[in-house]
Amino acid sequence: MNNIYTIFRKEMANYFNSPIAYIFVAVFLISSTWLFFQNFFLNGQATMRGYFYFLPWIFLFLAPAISMRSFAEERRSGTLELLLTLPVKDWEVVLGKFLSNVIFITITILLSITVPISINILGQIDMGTVIGGYLGAILLASSYLSLGLFVSSFTKNQIVAFIISIAGLFFLFILGANFVLNVIPTFLVPIFSFLGLGTHFDNITKGVVDTRDLIYYFSFIFLFLWLTVRSIESRNWK
Repeated sequence: MNNIYTIFRKEMANYFNSPIAYIFVAVFLISSTWLFFQNFFLNGQATMRGYFYFLPWIFLFLAPAISMRSFAEERRSGTLELLLTLPVKDWEVVLGKFLSNVIFITITILLSITVPISINILGQIDMGTVIGGYLGAILLASSYLSLGLFVSSFTKNQIVAFIISIAGLFFLFILGANFVLNVIPTFLVPIFSFLGLGTHFDNITKGVVDTRDLIYYFSFIFLFLWLTVRSIESRNWK
């Protein structure tokens, strides 16, 4: 655990010792709040459903922006080889970097707490959907980050990692979308619906936390963290 904490602390320091973290937080808060309040007063309802609707699309760009440097930058600068020669296991490196990414994006998400507070002042808000929405947002963002971390592990170029991550996440997010389900054979609909990242996010944001949705996200995260460890190990064998 000491190794994981050391890597975690180093990664968090890298964020907050540079303008990257503050720019990221500002972009997220401004874009998400602006998109939401554009139509909020037209709807006349004290609900955050519209806010959570935009989050997957915002994270589609911001999550890869966080994860793209995790390994790509270390490989480019040659510090990854130095890191892996230290008495630290590959899975500890991966977990330390992943946790730092998750905690950073969780802090960013929670900073938007002023939105439900403001809505609650204007009208009675359903706290069940708010809590479900924030839980879903954190799980979805963590899933995005796990895939982004995997992509970052096999390239030196951060831009390449960024673009591939966006493409992969976009595909997995729309997999369960209605316009996709309407054009595929009927027997494939339950499979595509289950595999889609967006389907489970929509379920949780309704305020109903189903164990199947939680298992899906935890399995997704575990799979891509495992693939990242395998990617790092295969590099050591070369």
